[in-house]
Amino acid sequence: MSAHENGIPKVLAAAWGLKERPGKGPRPGLTLDRIVAAGVKVAATEGLGAVSMARVAGELGAATMSLYRYVSAKNELLDLMVDAAIGPAPETDPSLGWREGLRGFAYSYLALLRRQSWVVRVPISTPPITPHQIGWMNHGLAVMRETNLRHDERLSTIMMVSGMARNWALLTADIDAAAHAAGGTTEQAMSEYGRLLYTLVDPVRFPAIGELIESRVLETSSARPDDDFEFGIERFLDGLDALMQRRK
Repeated sequence: MSAHENGIPKVLAAAWGLKERPGKGPRPGLTLDRIVAAGVKVAATEGLGAVSMARVAGELGAATMSLYRYVSAKNELLDLMVDAAIGPAPETDPSLGWREGLRGFAYSYLALLRRQSWVVRVPISTPPITPHQIGWMNHGLAVMRETNLRHDERLSTIMMVSGMARNWALLTADIDAAAHAAGGTTEQAMSEYGRLLYTLVDPVRFPAIGELIESRVLETSSARPDDDFEFGIERFLDGLDALMQRRK
């Protein structure tokens, strides 16, 4: 029975090596891998907004309609592009404990999303299902194999940690882009934000903000711009540790 007959979309079957696209009459030299690689190149050099079936076809010197023999829609192409961009997951180090393993997962994924910054702009439409996505998911789950977390809790943990990395990569990319567009640095933008708060905010009306302003924390340039991400990850790991300790 074919993959399609099993209810597996043709493009997924091709991604997993179960079926070669297209059906009949492909353009000589055109392959799914080449199409995906061309899409990744356009996204990396021109931004996700530049990616279209026509633009990718132009990158390949092919007719736009020829791409539809391999992918039926742009969203299919984007899913395969993301999978190609994230690449294989890191090797699991069995000598690391669960905490070090999850911390490594978080920072490896964050670094990846910063190298391929367009990836975080692609809407998530399905759970992980492509080969490299599954590899990263397996990597994250594997570091928790010796814990007393239930399988649903392990899955929730991977969703939370990867979500934190994705959100932080997107947030910091947007802040950096806005600062550079204004002709300054991220540190300068944060300092200016602190100055504006001091000027505009009435500490009687907003007492907690007033205390924040008085702390002068927004006026201090951080030597480690990912301190906030580290704080969030470590507190999340603290919570997991507390849960596992209670079950002993």
